[in-house]
Amino acid sequence: MDEIQLIAPLWTVQDVAEYLRVPVQTLYSWRQTGYGPPCRRVGKHLRYRPTDVATWLDNLDDGVA
Repeated sequence: MDEIQLIAPLWTVQDVAEYLRVPVQTLYSWRQTGYGPPCRRVGKHLRYRPTDVATWLDNLDDGVA
């Protein structure tokens, strides 16, 4: 039972949008094009693992030439 409490809660689309400071619609658009952090459908809701979002963000090219 103690192990369950150590698991981070899943993030909602709104949580990820706030974390990345992008509009919610941007996340939906990214998902349709195969871009953006990985997410999973839980019932009719999209959910993100915080570690997946952080890993995706860390792996982004910074775009500096």
